[in-house]
Order: sequence, then structure tokens, then C-alpha cells
Amino acid sequence: MATKARSAAGYTCSECGWTSVRWVGRCGECLAWGSVAEQGAPRLRQVAATRPASRALPIGEVSEQAARRRLTGVGELDRVLGGGVVPGAVLLLAGEPGVGKSTLMLEVAARWARAGRRTLYVTGEESAAQVRLRANRTSAIADELYLAAETDLATVLGHIDEVEPSLLLVDSVQTIATAAAEGSPGGVTQVREVAAALIRVAKERGIATVLVGHVTKDGAIAGPRLLEHLVDVVLAFEGDRHSGFRMVRSTKNRYGPADEVGCFEMTEQGIVEVPDPSGLFVTHADEPVSGTAVTVTMEGRRPLLAEVQALTVQVGENVPVRRITHGVDGSRVAMLLAVLQRRAGVKLAANDVYVSTVGGARVHDPAADLAIAMAVASATLQRNFPHRVIALGEIGLAGDLRRVPGLERRVAEAARLGFTRAIVPLPAAGQSLTQPDGITVVPVPTLAQALAVTDLRRLRPAAS
Repeated sequence: MATKARSAAGYTCSECGWTSVRWVGRCGECLAWGSVAEQGAPRLRQVAATRPASRALPIGEVSEQAARRRLTGVGELDRVLGGGVVPGAVLLLAGEPGVGKSTLMLEVAARWARAGRRTLYVTGEESAAQVRLRANRTSAIADELYLAAETDLATVLGHIDEVEPSLLLVDSVQTIATAAAEGSPGGVTQVREVAAALIRVAKERGIATVLVGHVTKDGAIAGPRLLEHLVDVVLAFEGDRHSGFRMVRSTKNRYGPADEVGCFEMTEQGIVEVPDPSGLFVTHADEPVSGTAVTVTMEGRRPLLAEVQALTVQVGENVPVRRITHGVDGSRVAMLLAVLQRRAGVKLAANDVYVSTVGGARVHDPAADLAIAMAVASATLQRNFPHRVIALGEIGLAGDLRRVPGLERRVAEAARLGFTRAIVPLPAAGQSLTQPDGITVVPVPTLAQALAVTDLRRLRPAAS
């Protein structure tokens, strides 16, 4: 039986494929300006029904064997993916230039091949000899790892037919082009057509595929937004080029959690997994030092220790004060300084304040509020923050401590790393806090009382 269908509307967004019956200056889906163009007037056409190649099955009769996960051999990446790669899944890995995307992908390809599984690595940005030099430096040589330096889609598909890999890596999707589409390599039309062809091959043959993507100057994935919708997994590779620490973050995952992170370190020998990264962000001083405090942040579902350091310097009269931050949100710190002065009596109006994290960590978790306030108070009052103590809690404008998610996991992580005391907000009414072995949990309701229990400042007597 034939059914009537209406073709695509008259105007289409070149970024995400959104359609509209009239022209608009801004896409209603991805909010891009000037991306909506006319694609022809809408018309009716006949769509004939065809006999399906295989009949539909009840969902309980569908076999799960074809979708069993396979480990990549890189434990931190497998953690982010939810336990490995599903055959036929297409992953998009994006990151800034120089962050180490190619190095990570070459390591994944080598470990996959060492397990006896055929791997095809397609590079469109470097020559085969250049990739071989990197492989020598990072010890990424394997018999089942095949390398091709190509930029033409038809030739890449030919290599897939010849090698028959179980894992395909394309570095990068913006460098591959096809004569069947208009535009230059990396353009919206080219990226869309190349990605669609590679995804179709991956699904038909059950080839796990990793597409390396570029990012714009704003940090967004380059190319049409439709690319992120087509793939199964989107991974963001983050890191400061001045620091060796790298983090893979899952922003979309059809087969696992979308809030996991994997930690790596870039070394001269290549990229190395960091299964316990908390030590990278905490100094190992034997004696307490004023102006420092330790907290536990959550990256996805992973607790990580982070140390906050603060320095305050009194300035002369008629000299404007400065608030300098690194690794923490400056506006958040400004708010905490106001709360410290107004609610806890710590005089900061005439002081320059400098707040930074250790090891290049970027802390955006509100649970770090208490540690930041403690570090600033410790530096201003010149009293040492107690050793082996962590501070957790979001601070309100009234100086109250608010509960944070995952508190028990944070405290357990601190206990595992040898901390003996945790300053935390009060639990909800009717709830109790579990105390892991080796650590004492001290719940307090306000910032002022948190300063008191750590001997940073005595509580002022209540007004009569």
C-alpha cells in the first residue's frame, strides 16, 4: 500500500538540518545565525511500500550477542564508555589542537590490535611515516594494526573492504572529503556526507568506529550539529596544554552513563592512564600551612580531591584591591568573600585576595565553597588549617551551609586517602550521616561554626 508523504520543507538549516516553511534569520533548533537557506518548494510525492529484508521480532527474541561490549585495553576509556565498545557503535572524540587526541587514538588502536583484533587507523592530517614515528616513541606497534594516510572517502571505504577491521579510527573526520558532495573538506555538507557514509558502513558490518573531530574557538564541536545526533557516543577530550593532566568526558552515550570521566597524563612516552588522580591536585606537605584547604569535587560520578590555596595581602589607603583567581570561578569567589566579611567577621575590604587550585585543576563544584572560604580565612587570620581535614559544603548568602550531592562518596574517598576529619553541612531532617572507618564526620550548620570547629575563628557571643 502506498502512502502520501510531504518532502522536506522549503528552508533547511545547514548546521543541524532543522526545517521551516519560511525563511528565518536564526535556526530554531541550534540557534545559529544565517544558516537557514531555501531548499526548494515543498511538494507531495508518492512513497511506495517495499518488502522488508527481515521481519520484525518481539523484543524478547532479539539476540544480545551482537551487541556485547569489547574492552579497548585502555581502562580509563572503558570506564567512560561503560565497560567497553559495542560493535557497530560510532564514537566522536573532540578536543582542542594539541591536547593529545591522535596520541590517545593511536594507543587505543595498538592495544586493540595486540588482542588479536584487526584495526585500521586512517589519518588525513599526517603522513603514514609521521604516525609511525609517534608509534615508535609511544611503543604503539602491533601486527594487526593497519595504517592508511588518505583524504578521499571512496579510498577509505576501499581500505575498509580490503582490511576488514573490527575497529576503525578516522583522524580526523574534517579532513576526509567526497566528490559526491559539494564544498571543501571540513565544510558542513562534506562533514555530513562523510560521517553518514562511515556510520552506514559501521552499522552494516558491525565495525566499532571512532571519529576524531575538531572544535571551534568557542570549544564547540566543529561541523554540523547533526553530526552529534548521528553518532552513538560523544567524548570531549579536555586538558590544559601547560599541564600534563588530561580528562575524557562523556557528553552523550547511548550504551552507558553520560556523566563519567576518565583521567590521563601526557608524558614523553605518550599518554598514560591515571586510575587514582586525586594525588595530582593535592600537595603532600607534612605540616599544615596557612591559606590552604582540601575538598572533594565530583567529576561526573567520580570523586576527586582538590586543594585550594589562598593568599591575602593588605594594601594601603586609596589603593584599589584586586581579586585574582585561577582554577575557580571569580564571581563565585567574590560572593564568598562578601559572605566571609558580612557573616563570619573576616575583614577583607582592604586586602588583595589571590585564590588558586593545585596542579591546574579546574573546580566548578559548589561543594568547594567551604574549602575556598576556609583557605581565605586561614590566610587572612594567619592560622593553619588543620592537617588531614577536608571541607565540603555550598555556602549561601546567609552564611548557611547547604547539602551537596554524593556526600557519602566524597567522604569515603577522603577516608581512603588518609584524611581523618570531614567538615560537612547538617544532614536533612530524619537522616543520618554514615562515617567510614578512619574518619570523623563533623556536621555544622553555618560558615561561622565551621571556622570555629577548625579553630580558625572563635564564635562571637549571641546578642542578648
